[in-house]
Amino acid sequence: MVETMTADARATVRYLPVSPYKIRQVIDLVRRLPVDDAVRVLQLCPKGAADDVLKLLDSAVANAEHNRAIPADELYISEIWCDEGPTRKSGQARARGRYFRVRKRSSHITIVLTRYEADELEERRRRDEASGRGAAAAQRSRAERVRRSRQRQVADDHDHDHDHAEVEETAATAEAAAAPTDEVEVAETDEAGNDETEAQESTDAPADENAGEE
Repeated sequence: MVETMTADARATVRYLPVSPYKIRQVIDLVRRLPVDDAVRVLQLCPKGAADDVLKLLDSAVANAEHNRAIPADELYISEIWCDEGPTRKSGQARARGRYFRVRKRSSHITIVLTRYEADELEERRRRDEASGRGAAAAQRSRAERVRRSRQRQVADDHDHDHDHAEVEETAATAEAAAAPTDEVEVAETDEAGNDETEAQESTDAPADENAGEE
């Protein structure tokens, strides 16, 4: 009881419409676990009551972070229990005048989070760094993300320069292709003019000859 009174954070849900038998099967899996490990266990637990316990755990972590300024990676579930709430009794009529009793049970769940001692925190950080987790791993992953971001930026700049060079090359090719076309059109125009001149001369020549004979 003293540990409960001196706990760092707690959260309680009352009158949860789930049987205590189902809740206790889940809370036995996460008792005395660190918060991070408990969250992963509850996320992978196939039982339906795991969602309710996970929501309550998130509430307790939020209380610790906002009210006590304690990060989640320094907390563990020191106590968690489920009490039986009131049971709503009802029934259903069955065949031959029989009556089937229905009991709607409820639960009260409490989670108590406690902060690790300084020695335990140091030992956990040392184990996390040795196993590739913790602050060192986070720093390495952050450096890796920065490196990948810079590589993508360099690749984008290279692609942009390449596209710009292709645009310039296409424009130069279009200009080069347009110049001979103009020359060909000019040459065709000159040839057409020469043909018209020759045709006119050939037409005028017989007229002059006829005039001389007269």
